[in-house]
Amino acid sequence: MDNLWIAALDAADRKRIEPHLSERPFSQGQMLYDAGQSVDEVWFPMSGVVSLMTVIDDDRMIETAAIGREGLVGVTCGPTNARAASRAIAQVDGVSACCPSDVFADALSQSESMRMALSKFTESLFAQVQQAAACNAQHRLDERLARWLLTIHDRADADRFALTQMDIAGMLGVRRATVSEVGSTLEEQGLIRRGRGWVEVLDRKALEGASCGCYALMRGVMKDLGVPRPSAPTR
Repeated sequence: MDNLWIAALDAADRKRIEPHLSERPFSQGQMLYDAGQSVDEVWFPMSGVVSLMTVIDDDRMIETAAIGREGLVGVTCGPTNARAASRAIAQVDGVSACCPSDVFADALSQSESMRMALSKFTESLFAQVQQAAACNAQHRLDERLARWLLTIHDRADADRFALTQMDIAGMLGVRRATVSEVGSTLEEQGLIRRGRGWVEVLDRKALEGASCGCYALMRGVMKDLGVPRPSAPTR
């Protein structure tokens, strides 16, 4: 199982949901569900990245969390039959294993160990949302951009991934021209390379140095909680 959250479960817990999983691809820009909707499936990404977006006035959005193969999408709404508080949009093409939310809720009711695994993941997700809010409010855009690219790099399974300046601007809640200017700075420093509709990480270590402390802090939270941590490809 390429999804790290499922892979970390014991055999008995995996058997509760694996027979009910269906594989489904998702493509960049695809909306898995919208804020206010009742979500009837839990998505377990096996590749790709899904962004949780907070919708602001006039349908403007800003990313508050990114989820890849380390976790699951829909747990804040499906298992409890509540409505989604955010919009889930595919950021990088990928494939997910999908489970009906009622099946997942039933599995949780039968397994304390699965409930604990979910609790640890949602705690790390909540910490990510809080840290993103503080980062967006306090840190320079170049630091935020470096932090965000590292987050995507960890989950994208490649050094080069499809992203436009408009995509990045939407994630960070800034103007496209501003992203272009700051991206040029990182490119001139040899940290990244950009093309039409794509970004490539050239110097991972230097990019970590250019990021604010939020990236390392969130990695530390995941380690302390004992939840799976996705890692960028090694050269």
